[in-house]
Amino acid sequence: MSTSTITSKGQITIPAAVREAMQVRTGDRVDFVEIEPGRYEFIAATRPVTALKGMFGKPRKSLTVEQMNAAIAAAAAGE
Repeated sequence: MSTSTITSKGQITIPAAVREAMQVRTGDRVDFVEIEPGRYEFIAATRPVTALKGMFGKPRKSLTVEQMNAAIAAAAAGE
């Protein structure tokens, strides 16, 4: 297990072995994703958005903008 210490400015140094395993370099972005209360996952955000294309397959059916707006309004109203 690798550990780091938080500085007074809230910064940490990512250990070299972790940087290598995650393939992150100076200037790369990372995300902290809460997977449950008090527990976070550290994810390299180095892939472009276009890499997500096709990840979830084709949608089962198409919706109109009106249908999407109605669904959003219903969710906001707590229905």
